[in-house]
Amino acid sequence: QQCVRDSTFDNKSNTFFFGYDHNGPVILKIRLLNTALEMLKVEKQDKEKEREQVISERGPLLKLSGLSVQELQHLCRDLHHKIDVIDEERYDTAFKVSKNDKEIQEMNQKIYEMKSKLKRPNLKRVKLYAEHMLSVLLDSEERRGEEAMSGMEGWKKLFDVGQ
Repeated sequence: QQCVRDSTFDNKSNTFFFGYDHNGPVILKIRLLNTALEMLKVEKQDKEKEREQVISERGPLLKLSGLSVQELQHLCRDLHHKIDVIDEERYDTAFKVSKNDKEIQEMNQKIYEMKSKLKRPNLKRVKLYAEHMLSVLLDSEERRGEEAMSGMEGWKKLFDVGQ
């Protein structure tokens, strides 16, 4: 409230001069919703235009007025033939999809079986006491020292003779 008393209020922009607006979050939400609504309208219009374009590309509208009975029968046969071709394609694609789904399911089953076969063995806990651990560590250090010195003994004699 101290800031409100010290600052001046601008009625046009509904903000204080120091830049804080109490209705800011609400106004921001309203602007976002209006923008989203406009984007939805544009998207609907684009989809409608695309739909009309696809329909016009796939086939022109039928003009049935002024056709004789034989011409109508011939047109019906052509349409039935086109429908049969499309149904065959749809059946083939559905069959391929079901086949692929079945293969995926079989592969997932194989993976599951392989995972179940590869069980990790349970490791046995080994209790090492402090003395045993020290003896193991000391033995390894002594061995390392002995191995290092065994190779150097001959060289040490040579260096001592040279001095």
